[in-house]
Amino acid sequence: MAQVEKRGGLLRKSSASKKPLKEKVVLMYDEIFMTEDPSKCSPRFWEELFLMKVNLEYLEGKLESLDGEELMKIKDNINCLFQHCIQALGEDHPIRVVNALQTLCALIRGVHQKNKSTSGFDIINMLMGFDKAELCMKNLMESLDSLLCAEGSESLKSLCLKLLLCLVTVTDNISQNTILEYVMINSIFEAILQILSHPPSRREHGYDAVVLLALLVNYRKYESVNPYIVKLSIVDDEATLNGMGLVIAQALSEYNRQYKDKEEEHQSGFFSALTNMVGSMFIADAHEKISVQTNEAILLALYEAVHLNRNFITVLAQSHPEMGLVTTPVSPAPTTPATPLGTTPPSSDVISSVELPLDADVQTSNLLITFLKYSSIVMQDTKDEHRLHSGKLCLIILTCIAEDQYANAFLHDDNMNFRVNLHRMPMRHRKKAADKNLPCRPLVCAVLRCIQVVHKLLCYQKKCRVRLHYTWRELWSALINLLKFLMSNETVLLAKHNIFTLALMIVNLFNMFITYGDTFLPTPSSYDELYYEIIRMHQSFDNLYSMVLRLSTNAGQWKEAASKVTHALVNIRAIINHFNPKIESYAAVNHISQLSEEQVRSISTNVRRNLAFHTLSQEVLLKEFSTIS
Repeated sequence: MAQVEKRGGLLRKSSASKKPLKEKVVLMYDEIFMTEDPSKCSPRFWEELFLMKVNLEYLEGKLESLDGEELMKIKDNINCLFQHCIQALGEDHPIRVVNALQTLCALIRGVHQKNKSTSGFDIINMLMGFDKAELCMKNLMESLDSLLCAEGSESLKSLCLKLLLCLVTVTDNISQNTILEYVMINSIFEAILQILSHPPSRREHGYDAVVLLALLVNYRKYESVNPYIVKLSIVDDEATLNGMGLVIAQALSEYNRQYKDKEEEHQSGFFSALTNMVGSMFIADAHEKISVQTNEAILLALYEAVHLNRNFITVLAQSHPEMGLVTTPVSPAPTTPATPLGTTPPSSDVISSVELPLDADVQTSNLLITFLKYSSIVMQDTKDEHRLHSGKLCLIILTCIAEDQYANAFLHDDNMNFRVNLHRMPMRHRKKAADKNLPCRPLVCAVLRCIQVVHKLLCYQKKCRVRLHYTWRELWSALINLLKFLMSNETVLLAKHNIFTLALMIVNLFNMFITYGDTFLPTPSSYDELYYEIIRMHQSFDNLYSMVLRLSTNAGQWKEAASKVTHALVNIRAIINHFNPKIESYAAVNHISQLSEEQVRSISTNVRRNLAFHTLSQEVLLKEFSTIS
């Protein structure tokens, strides 16, 4: 007997002596794509259809093969199929429900592909008909809500969420998806929260639920009242918020784990041995190749949670065992090479790992630490525009965190110390740092990264007089190096950006240290280190002054912006002009070509201590200012 192959809905005999046979469900699809009502000749047509296994490939391909005019001819049958799918969702038979959900996904995707160039109203008309759209969507959303909240099959819940994600993402611009108006009216917000608050459901569906919520929140966010925004902003249930935080942390942890695995694989391979032989001269290029694709959907969810719900800030500091260290061994799941890393939800073993009891020997972590590690990986390669946007979103989230008073309190809490291993791309002059001897420090030490974020954190430290024991010199050196980068690339950068805004922010940070450092720097010697760093790198500040002076005296585009930087440099130039002559004099007298850091600090300290206040007695001062001119 000849063997039978199944391909694209066709049953093809290997002998090829006869025409290929079609599956029954494919024959039924073909009837739907005729202009006649398929139930006229077969009254039980719709009942039988949903007992057949769905052939998504054939159904979507058939819709794609039709042009707009042909599709309009079968509009009534498409409307009828859509309505019968919704009716089938209320059936007791789970097979019919599963097939109805899959058919709806195929219909929505297929019809949208034919209507990309037209308005969303055409999609609504093609799927449901304008006159029945409101009732159809009401029934659909009620059925989905019931399935998500019921204690039934987890597979059905998964399909419901997939359908909703399909519905939400069917247009590139979510705000142009007018079908979502019905999702706003018939809210499924409570069903999403129920999934997040219930551990078993969260393990199975938490990722899809969080991503769905993040997308719904962004529908016409600034154009009209979005009920999902309003409801998310007032959620105060601890179990729900913690559940959301766990899902986000798990997805970010999975990304971090994948990156670490790729990094270790790369370091132990042939290329690692080769780079050691040639002095690691290609190490930067090599590390670009181990990049893991980012997960913007989870970043968006984190942003909306932090931005909209003040109660979520507390979730950032919730301690749990570091994910990846306590997972139980499982059989490796087969992976598809074409699937980008970092875009799929974490496996259930990763999700369940964080709910184990805390072990004193296991490094504890929290959502903020996981996010900081994630950010440090993303920001290693910002040449790629996609990664640049991800890095910006990370910094926006950090800014939201730095603006929150409660977040600042736990960031600076000396009783909450963690080891945060931030990734830095190795360069020729900087090998990858080992993470074994990282000190336990307040979390703010790991957040001092972005200029605006640093400014907000310093404002908090100044206001609350928090003296953070941090190696401030690393920050000062990084800021100066950033200034050097701006100046060395002046021509290229000025053609695209106003670099003076960033330069002004950097200079103002130094001004803040100079003027208010006594309120938050840990020791008096910190001031000496600050002055030393300014004096040591005085050439960079001199070059910056020359550049902004040149542009501020010309009647060009950047005159006003450059002038602001010129005025902001007054304090720094005063320090340089005051100390440099004394240092040069000391060097000349002692026949030293280059002073050490200790010698420069000693001079700075002596000058500060011996400022000639005593030469003006109080009597002379009072006499001088006793009269009003």
